[in-house]
Amino acid sequence: MEHTAKNGGAKILKNCTLPLTGKNCVNTIITDMCVFEVDKDKGLRLIEIAEGVSLDDIRASTESPFEVASDIQPMRQI
Repeated sequence: MEHTAKNGGAKILKNCTLPLTGKNCVNTIITDMCVFEVDKDKGLRLIEIAEGVSLDDIRASTESPFEVASDIQPMRQI
């Protein structure tokens, strides 16, 4: 998915603003900028980052707080 909305706003928010169809059913978020691991107790953890994207870019485009994995990897191509 694209990391940001068409207007440039964050899509990964602190709180969901839409009705939930399944709470705590996602364990990974993959965007065009990075990959987050999702833990229902610990929150988001950045585990992969796309080529040409900086940590500052991700922080500026993500409303939700997140940890950065100590062993962060380049994002794999599919």
